[in-house]
Amino acid sequence: MAGPSKLIFGEHPRPIALAFAGALRRQSELGGPLGARSTIKQHLSAYLRFFEYLREHSTATTPAGLRIHDINGYEDFLEAGGMSPIHRHVVLAKAILALRSIDADQPGLLDEGVRRRLSYTSAHSAGRSRPRDAYSPLVARQLRDAARGDIAKIFRRIGNLLDEDDNYPKLRRLTDEANARIVASGRLSSADPSFKKLYFMRLRRSLPVSALSEDLHARFHLRAMDIPPLLTFLSLETGLEIECCKALTVDCLQNPGPGTVEIAYVKRRARGAEHKHIRVRDGGAGTPGGLIRKLIEATAFTRQFVPSNCLWLYYYTGPTQLRAGIEHPQELVDRWSAGHGIVDDKGEPLRLLLSRLRKTHKALWYLKTEGHMTRFAIGHTPEIAARHYADIPSLRQLHEATITEAFSEVAAASGPVVLAPTEEASWRQSDARPEASENIDGILSGEQDVWLAACSRFDRSPFGTPGEPCPQPFWGCLECRNAVITARKLPAIIAFLRFIEEQRAGLRGGLGHEVWTCPCSHCRAGSARIP
Repeated sequence: MAGPSKLIFGEHPRPIALAFAGALRRQSELGGPLGARSTIKQHLSAYLRFFEYLREHSTATTPAGLRIHDINGYEDFLEAGGMSPIHRHVVLAKAILALRSIDADQPGLLDEGVRRRLSYTSAHSAGRSRPRDAYSPLVARQLRDAARGDIAKIFRRIGNLLDEDDNYPKLRRLTDEANARIVASGRLSSADPSFKKLYFMRLRRSLPVSALSEDLHARFHLRAMDIPPLLTFLSLETGLEIECCKALTVDCLQNPGPGTVEIAYVKRRARGAEHKHIRVRDGGAGTPGGLIRKLIEATAFTRQFVPSNCLWLYYYTGPTQLRAGIEHPQELVDRWSAGHGIVDDKGEPLRLLLSRLRKTHKALWYLKTEGHMTRFAIGHTPEIAARHYADIPSLRQLHEATITEAFSEVAAASGPVVLAPTEEASWRQSDARPEASENIDGILSGEQDVWLAACSRFDRSPFGTPGEPCPQPFWGCLECRNAVITARKLPAIIAFLRFIEEQRAGLRGGLGHEVWTCPCSHCRAGSARIP
């Protein structure tokens, strides 16, 4: 927080900047609403924008001098700058939250009109945010396969020290010395004499030296480039938010059961319920529990030199060389996905966003549960699960196909009964009740024929009044749920279809198509369903 605080302290109006700095400190304390470094920086950026507006458009120099028109004017200023409603709402909310914190810390300091204005963020609707979409199963499969392969290589590498050919005993001795220095202090600086000797000896023998420091340390520690596959696999398998994965600690595994274990994690956004648990599979490194267990083992040596309970300890090419925690992995993620040639659904190189992996996990689970909300809504109410995780663009095609299938089933249920010869024989041989048997015999014998079909209830048509004859034309049988169409009716249907074609040919222009399209389509559909 030292950096952000200094930036705010140097801003003008200075009294307002100091008050906002105190609000930022209070909000970022343990238990406060701001936990992630990136979130704190976003709030700082919004404060600086607000200060810039005040310098140019307001006479207020202290928090007490702020008036309601300063806040409303700032909102209009953001809108005039071309911000979308939801972006404007987010930026404005950060200044509002800071002023609320100032008012809570120093009651009576702010103007009464400003205090009333702080009861809401904006008088305008923010609109509906565009939901973060999931990756398709194709992309998810690529990510999972690439991550699984890299994870296997990581755990084979750690503990397997860099070795040299016995044909170069002096080079082997220098390598052993470098390894011994890392064992003793956890790291080996490029300025260390042991490293320099090894570097130049390898250089004289035309051996690779560009990544020598990383090659040496990678046998003892995780590398920065190991983080993307580990985070990707863990988030895809568990559905944990990336910020929760980054905040995992070495004691996160709790309450083991048969083949399962609980992961304890902190979700800072869940106000009042930050501490959560999720039960996951526990086995080898291919399961979430087994992977975390292997990570704890792999970082045990690093933990001797970095006093931290953070799960993520690794080597990076920086001043201190060993680091705890993950800050800005996007550059590493881009290199990792490009190195594996991962592509999107259009075949273009994928720019992987780790924040979309949770949605991807949820979408895959939605497909597996076939949309049953009771099974799908794990950790959420059905309403939240439906709105945030089911109603996303990548699942829209599935929803539309489901609706189409439902309409097709309804249409089929409301249509006629079409009996193939085998089904007709089964009807004749069925052990039905006597009254039902007589009805079936009457239909199949032709006693109730209405030319294109037999009718089970000619005087109870779904298109007319009960007790009166069906008012529909005879080709209406081909879409009536009272009709029974058997192979015996096929010649009549074909003959009528031929008649329709002749009538259509005799009419000029497109008139024949308009007049006879409906019965023609019914005849074709009816005849196609009889083998």
